[in-house]
Amino acid sequence: MRLSLIFGIILSFDLSFKMASRRFTSLYKLVLVTMLPLVLLACGAPKPPASPVETFETYVKALKKKDYTSAKILLSASTIKMHEQEAKAQNTTVDDIIKRGSLVADNQTTVKYRNEKIEGDKATIDIQNSFGAWETIHFVREDGVWKLDIAASAQDIIKDIDDQDKIFDQLSNSNVQP
Repeated sequence: MRLSLIFGIILSFDLSFKMASRRFTSLYKLVLVTMLPLVLLACGAPKPPASPVETFETYVKALKKKDYTSAKILLSASTIKMHEQEAKAQNTTVDDIIKRGSLVADNQTTVKYRNEKIEGDKATIDIQNSFGAWETIHFVREDGVWKLDIAASAQDIIKDIDDQDKIFDQLSNSNVQP
């Protein structure tokens, strides 16, 4: 469609130039030969997928607008599955789970982030939560699109709690005062 429109425009220019002086014909051909490949390249160039940071920014905007449909599109398949299980167990909707488990507090006006790290199809960003602490958010590339992998982030939290419990148990069992 775009290609036929471009050629139509070029042909209309061609007719108008034919009516003009012959000395402009050489200039016209030079411009046509130079510009046509650039125009075709620009029309056909696919937009690169959004980065994890851009995905996160879009997610935050969706949450602030309370647009949970758009927010869900930016979540990984494993995160959606986790939210569906939570919703079923709590007899509520996935939207309610997203509202309650939001990475951004309702009163939070700005969200700071740093340290975007991309390794293949996985990435992380550190975000500052509403309490001022930094936490790592995971991303996964699914079908060429970066998505928030909150399920992986939840697994990190569970692992940290388990590690802290082990340290506490070791301290408790060794009669050492912390």
